[in-house]
Amino acid sequence: MSDTALVVGGTRFVGRHTVEELLDHDYSVTLFNRGESDDPFTDRTGVEAVHGDRADREALEGARDTAEPDIVIDTCAYHPGEVETATEVFADADAYVYVSSGSAYDAPDVPLREGETALHDCTPEQATDDSPESYGPRKAEGDRVVARAAERGVNAMAVRPMLVYGPHDYTERFAYWTDRVAEYDEVVVPFDGDSLLHRSYVGDVASALRIVAEDGEPGEAYNVADRNTFSLSQSLELAADALDTEVEIVQTGPSDLAAAGVDATDFPLYSPEPALAATEKLAALGWESTDPFEAVAGTARAHREHGRGGVENGPDRETEEEIIEAVREE
Repeated sequence: MSDTALVVGGTRFVGRHTVEELLDHDYSVTLFNRGESDDPFTDRTGVEAVHGDRADREALEGARDTAEPDIVIDTCAYHPGEVETATEVFADADAYVYVSSGSAYDAPDVPLREGETALHDCTPEQATDDSPESYGPRKAEGDRVVARAAERGVNAMAVRPMLVYGPHDYTERFAYWTDRVAEYDEVVVPFDGDSLLHRSYVGDVASALRIVAEDGEPGEAYNVADRNTFSLSQSLELAADALDTEVEIVQTGPSDLAAAGVDATDFPLYSPEPALAATEKLAALGWESTDPFEAVAGTARAHREHGRGGVENGPDRETEEEIIEAVREE
């Protein structure tokens, strides 16, 4: 008899890849979500679906009673109150894993390290807010809820991914760059393109969630990110190789960007300071990350196949050409 897993979410991005990871490791999987997104597992053996609102405790309890899960992976808890309820409802599961975020950290440490780098505080107002500004504080408070649940005997853990990329990424942040590489010979990067914003390949996030559920320690949090980090420019070079094309990376100065009325932070995946996370704690459980070429290649090809361009995530091509012209005039 296979182990059973309940995935809260499970049809869009991280959850979708997590279901695939669990199926590949012989779990029977039940999805719990509102049923508002297309379900890619409708005809898959070993996958059942229960629909309901996770904010409805009775619906969450109904999913628990239907699935009788050994492990629970919660991919869409965005408020600490939701984590509090989930750790109560699933208190008897062998493991409850909360998907937190690297945004929970409130310090410029390099690297960000579990148990050492400070987390954001979270006010009562932030705890129930939905704004992007409160996202990090809400995720951090969810981590603290997990730690408190472990103190009362719940096998609850948190996984903190850095920025996640990969196939089916509906945010299309990385798709902005794969579209540029595929469509144009010259692509602008802010400054020298060496921006280091640590990222997490979605397949690696999925494997981390399974491994932590199986082998993690109650109350602990685990960072997940590519073990071999690479810069923005290197991302474009890897994408070009994957798409069998060539690209000239146009480096810029502040005056080039200013001439077009653009700030460096207008470009997706740009970070003015290195943002790197330690991953040895997760690696000690036997987790490994995907080779960068394989990860970027799979992502770039999937974005092209599914028509993901991410053009709304950064400067438009006309503006980019203004910047290129400013660089040429120097």
